[in-house]
Amino acid sequence: MLEFINGKYKTISIVGMAKNSGKTVTLNHLIGEAVEQGVTIGITSIGRDGESLDIVTETEKPRIYVEAGTLIATSTGMIGLGDATIEILTVTEYRTPLGEIVIGRVKDEGYVEVAGPQLLSEIKNVSDIMLNLGAKFVIIDGALDRLSQAAPAISEATILATGAVLSRDINKVIEETIHTVNTLSLPVVEDMKVRNIIRKLMDNNEIAVIDENKKVTNIPLKTALNGGHIIGDYLRDNSRYLVIPGSLVKKTIEDLRRTTRRYKNIDIVIRDGTKIFINPKDWLVFLHAGVRVKVLDPVNLICITLNPYAPAGYYFEPREFLSKMKSYITKIPVMDLVLGGE
Repeated sequence: MLEFINGKYKTISIVGMAKNSGKTVTLNHLIGEAVEQGVTIGITSIGRDGESLDIVTETEKPRIYVEAGTLIATSTGMIGLGDATIEILTVTEYRTPLGEIVIGRVKDEGYVEVAGPQLLSEIKNVSDIMLNLGAKFVIIDGALDRLSQAAPAISEATILATGAVLSRDINKVIEETIHTVNTLSLPVVEDMKVRNIIRKLMDNNEIAVIDENKKVTNIPLKTALNGGHIIGDYLRDNSRYLVIPGSLVKKTIEDLRRTTRRYKNIDIVIRDGTKIFINPKDWLVFLHAGVRVKVLDPVNLICITLNPYAPAGYYFEPREFLSKMKSYITKIPVMDLVLGGE
């Protein structure tokens, strides 16, 4: 897996589609490869990902094992919970409920608990500090099933962990994974002038319509969540882009479609694919109805890892699961790290 990263990207996020989807196994595998090849890495996370014991299933969760030389950004409250010896290099100005965020170097190998900053901007800053301290790249461990860590604003590349925990039905797991891959890989708005206009609107959290002459009409809504019918009233025959700076949900599109047929003439633009909260079946219905969605910033999905085992005790036959997933997802490497490689 290191071959997809080293020398290509400075920040990599690992995100799981659900709790227990194999994210920590993926992280530990990547750490192990880096150690074998003598590559210094940095590790942090967005907040803290749950407990060492999974309360729901009462199974022990895999812990993060680090070797000497690894850089870590975590909170002061977490340092004593692991058995690795960490030398504190920097105390940052960022605070969390678990203490101040510090950056340290592992002196003696062992297990660590990582609870990094809670804001994306802070994650970016602590990643930059670790890179300046000698990390070749920084791994950002995603929290639970929040995909926001994949956002291009904080990581140059993303690894997606998926697995049997999503459903007892292997086809449903594949369907949900394909849906996530598709939404994270949406096409970008290519016109540079339009992109600049959209970025300003999004930075100001403004919902707006852009017409074919690049004229902007602001829509006086704080959020698009329940505003699809109002947004529909602002669409004209020459409208080309609808800018939605926040989340895109089913109800917004349904209300928009009920209000006007002009939705077929526009591209709905969101910041990136992590902003979509629509299930696979509804998404396909919208696509068939002519809904088009583009992004300002693409998510760079470089690899998918599979966990065929679920904490509830059921599992998929690993080789069949891998073979089936690879038959549907062909443009991105898919691997089972326990089976070994692709």
